[in-house]
Amino acid sequence: QYNPDVPHISAYGSELNQVWTELIENALDAMSVDSVDGTAHGLLRFKTNQLGEMVIIEIWNDGPGIPPEIASRIFEPFYTTKPPGKGLGLGLDSVNRIVSKHNGFVTVESKPGSTCFQVRLPIERAEAY
Repeated sequence: QYNPDVPHISAYGSELNQVWTELIENALDAMSVDSVDGTAHGLLRFKTNQLGEMVIIEIWNDGPGIPPEIASRIFEPFYTTKPPGKGLGLGLDSVNRIVSKHNGFVTVESKPGSTCFQVRLPIERAEAY
C-alpha cells in the first residue's frame, strides 16, 4: 500500500535499508514455515503514508504475534527469542538506533495474526547526527 503522494525525506538511505531489511527478515521469521521445504508462508504487507510532518512506514505480518511478556524487551540489545546460533539479538536494537539517529521512532503493536512495526521519520530534520 504505497502512497505515491508521500514526500521524499532527508535521510541516509543505506542506513534505512538496514532498518527495512531487519524488519522484513523478522517478519518472515515470524510467519509460518513449511516443514517440508522451509519456506515462509503468510501475509507480509507494507504501507506508507504521511501524517503531518512525518512519513509513516508500516510493516505488517500475520504470524503468531509477540507474546506480551516479552514485548517490552524486544528492542533491548542482545535480547532474542531465536535459538542459539540463529540470532544475536541486535537487529531490533539496530533498527531503534538508526531510526533514532534520523530523529524518528519505531513502535510495535502485536497480537496473534497481526504484528505491525511502525517507523515514523520526519520529512525534514535539522541534522542527522
